[in-house]
Amino acid sequence: MKTYLRLLKYVMPYWRHVMLSIGFTIMYAILNGASVYLTIPLLDTLFQSNSQTEQTTELEQTNVPEVIPNGFTSFFDDMKSSFQEFVFSGSQSEVLIKICLLIFIVYLGKNIFGYLQAFFLAYVEQTVIKDIRDRLYEHLQKLPMSYFKEEKTGNLISRIINDVYVVQTSVSLIFFNLIREPLTILVFLIIAISISWELTLFSFVVLPFSLFFIAWIGIKLRKESAILQEKMADLTTVIHETISGVKIVKAFGMEKFENQKFVNETNGLRRIFLRMVRIRNAASPITEILSVLVGVVIIYYGGQLVLIDGTLKASEFLGFLFAIFSLMPPVKELSSINNRIQESSAAGDRIFSILDIEPSIKDEPDSQPLNEFNNTVEFKNVSFHYDDSDELILKDINLSVKKGEIIAFVGSSGAGKTTLVDLIPRFFDPTSGTIYIDGTDIKKIKLSSLRKLMGIVTQETVLFNDTVRNNIAYGLTDYPEDKIIAAVKAANAEKFINELPNGFNTIIGEKGTKLSGGQRQRISIARALLKNPPIMIFDEATSALDNESEILVQEAIERLMFDRTTFVIAHRLSTIRNADKIIVMDKGKIVQIGKHDDLLMDKSGIYSKLYEMQFRD
Repeated sequence: MKTYLRLLKYVMPYWRHVMLSIGFTIMYAILNGASVYLTIPLLDTLFQSNSQTEQTTELEQTNVPEVIPNGFTSFFDDMKSSFQEFVFSGSQSEVLIKICLLIFIVYLGKNIFGYLQAFFLAYVEQTVIKDIRDRLYEHLQKLPMSYFKEEKTGNLISRIINDVYVVQTSVSLIFFNLIREPLTILVFLIIAISISWELTLFSFVVLPFSLFFIAWIGIKLRKESAILQEKMADLTTVIHETISGVKIVKAFGMEKFENQKFVNETNGLRRIFLRMVRIRNAASPITEILSVLVGVVIIYYGGQLVLIDGTLKASEFLGFLFAIFSLMPPVKELSSINNRIQESSAAGDRIFSILDIEPSIKDEPDSQPLNEFNNTVEFKNVSFHYDDSDELILKDINLSVKKGEIIAFVGSSGAGKTTLVDLIPRFFDPTSGTIYIDGTDIKKIKLSSLRKLMGIVTQETVLFNDTVRNNIAYGLTDYPEDKIIAAVKAANAEKFINELPNGFNTIIGEKGTKLSGGQRQRISIARALLKNPPIMIFDEATSALDNESEILVQEAIERLMFDRTTFVIAHRLSTIRNADKIIVMDKGKIVQIGKHDDLLMDKSGIYSKLYEMQFRD
């Protein structure tokens, strides 16, 4: 219940809409009861010839329990007398017209109020769900890269889509069923008590039995719902991985294998869902059977009062039955509320498991903006390991880079090159040691301004299913066309963009799949040029390209590096010959520093061996 109460906190900003909905719900419940109560005077008019005096006398003889306060009894009797005097005054035809008009007005009002309360409730429900999704998505953006290394993409998508949908179905529940149904029960209960309080007591014999089953089913459903959401996340992951890796699936002829894997997941999901349906649907028939059992007893006992004792009119008994049996639908609805709350609480637990994660990479309380880079980037005694491992990826790194220098990192796979440059924009924070920009600890610089100083071009180019123009001017609106074109020219991308079907307005597909690798890379370089950052990071930006594309991309990179501080992770050593410093790394340590020619002279060094391996021919 604690989780569900947390979910309801999102409703508080919309309390005005909630209050309106509750007000309309109250009116709906009252008119719903009135629509049933009007059957009594209608039956009296159609099947009895009693005079107004006889009816009023019978009214005064209504048996009211002594436990009800006299003031309430007197008020209730006065209201009932006034109603009877209004309805039954005049001829039988006039009385019939009045009753018909009242029935029409009551049903008209009931449906109008029902529509209004549903509309305002839907507004609150959809807005709350939007807020939860927005906050969940926004919070994901704040989480560090290490979190995404550990979490499956499909699982995260499932929490934003599927889990939030489960919560959506329960937001209206608390204000629709949990308010309307008790009010409806209360109204019909008052009607039933006003007719015969002894008969009313019979109807509640079933409640203790119902509550037992409701509690038991609710506990079972919460457990099953949590399992269902996990299974849904696994299914989403399979879909995401298969679509993302469709080329490999086809290349290895693994369509049948992937199909079977998907079938296994959907079978598991079906079994869990059917188990939940069996449990959930058991609540309603059990409650109804118990209710009908008591109803049969009531019919027998009430029939005795009408036929033998004569203490109850037939019309009143029928009105009582209508009221009691009208109690059953809301009671059945209430029996499912706990189940639905348990299901949504299970989904809420998964949502809050993300929202409760405190981002490890965030602005310090005393952090300040840094709008320009003037002097140096320094690494002082920097070491790093991932949270789930004690093995150091970087070991005691000390390095100073001056403004305008081109620094290249080389080394075998796993040497720590990418991890080192990822520390500069604070994708990760050092386990120990400090990184300074112009003498300021980067933890003391606001994240937004720190990352504005940097442009990043990686081997795996990240593009979006949007136009060429919007990918280049990513996140920028109404950006000057001439600057976009200038960036495109500098990135050697103008020719192929103009040859696209719609030029700059061509949709390039998810991850830029409609473009070649070299074209995608030049788009990302144009994006970096447009940002015009003082610090550039290239992470093996040309390693996956053919020779022709590499030449074009390399030219674009050289233009991008001009008059900028540049960190280059190079797979092909031919691309870094002109670097001011080449940093050779091995097993997380810096083992060599120097220029290309100087490092080649050390024949026993790692750089010389790497160079010889690449250019052996």
